[in-house]
Amino acid sequence: NLKGYRPRLCSLLFLDLGALEDRYAFLAEWYDPTAALLRRYQLFYYPKDGSVEMFDVKNQRIFLRRTKYNDLRQEDLFVGNRVNVFSRHLSLIEYGDQYTANKLGSKKERTLAMIKPDGVTKIGDIFELINTANLIVTKAKMIKLTWSQAADFYMEHQSKPFFNNLVQFMSSGPVVAMELMGDEAISIWRRLLGPTDSAVARREAQESVRAQFGTDGIKNVAHGSDSVAAAARELEFFFPSTMGHGPSNTAIFTDCTCCIIKPHAISEGLTGKILNSISAAGFEISALQMFNMERANAEEFYEVYKGVVTEYPSIVTELCSGPCMALEIRGTDTPKTFREFCGPANPEIARHLRPTTLRALYGKDKVQNAVHCTDLPEDGVLEVQYFFKILDG
Repeated sequence: NLKGYRPRLCSLLFLDLGALEDRYAFLAEWYDPTAALLRRYQLFYYPKDGSVEMFDVKNQRIFLRRTKYNDLRQEDLFVGNRVNVFSRHLSLIEYGDQYTANKLGSKKERTLAMIKPDGVTKIGDIFELINTANLIVTKAKMIKLTWSQAADFYMEHQSKPFFNNLVQFMSSGPVVAMELMGDEAISIWRRLLGPTDSAVARREAQESVRAQFGTDGIKNVAHGSDSVAAAARELEFFFPSTMGHGPSNTAIFTDCTCCIIKPHAISEGLTGKILNSISAAGFEISALQMFNMERANAEEFYEVYKGVVTEYPSIVTELCSGPCMALEIRGTDTPKTFREFCGPANPEIARHLRPTTLRALYGKDKVQNAVHCTDLPEDGVLEVQYFFKILDG
């Protein structure tokens, strides 16, 4: 009777396969909404052909036989990320073995990147530079710091002569706080920023962010954590892991419309280009935040399309397949003008009829069409509220 040996045989099978070729292993969790249970799997990824395999931990059996899956990339595989495997949203909670931890985890770092008030208009360019440096933006939020919040953040500089000017400047307009993830992210981001004084940066590091966009030592575009300990502390300030909310978003909720940069566009590195296109067209981005959508939230948000749009199930799946970025867009008659700027829902039609629209430039098909925008003028404020009041409430 082999029944009792089957789990062990499965494990041995995986071990043998791993010995023959590169294979990365993760412990992953998936929330099963039907059973209201958190299910655990071993997720295996084979970089040679981009195939995946899943093993059900509780029931000790193969859940998904090795299958080629093009939508998962090696750079998406790190502890703390959420990945989409055949419409299941898996949270990667641990490395499955020491080999995977050594290969994929040992150099991974998180750091805070904060775009200062003078850099917010350059946010698209800065996203482009981050993408070019192979860093991933895992969290982002536009906020307006109060004087006391800015003073708390820069407490270590309290005795310095520039402290008051710095705090005054940092609370003078919106900033964008981001968590960056990647190999040696702390030093790579600081190198990308360049020397603190923008004038020195122009002499010594002409390609750096501060050389290109900075003014002086205070108005120097962006901030970067200087150590692992500082990164942990600063990320906790903006994105608390325990109770608490962090500084508030900047949504205004009047004369606005909603735009969502879809997960496929973010994973393809198009965020910076899309933000630049929106700004170049004369629209104001008055609030910005990244969200990881649960399926129930995506269904609720898109409910108006249920039974109306044949792609409804697919657009729901796309919205919760990875991080998305919600934007509050303001301008004249914004819901109408911004919808025209996004173009037809089908990018193929958009490329023929409206070749300069967002979907013509960055969309792939009717589901992965780069952006969602509010369709009905009266829904503009409601859609912005859904993200910036309800989900960020």
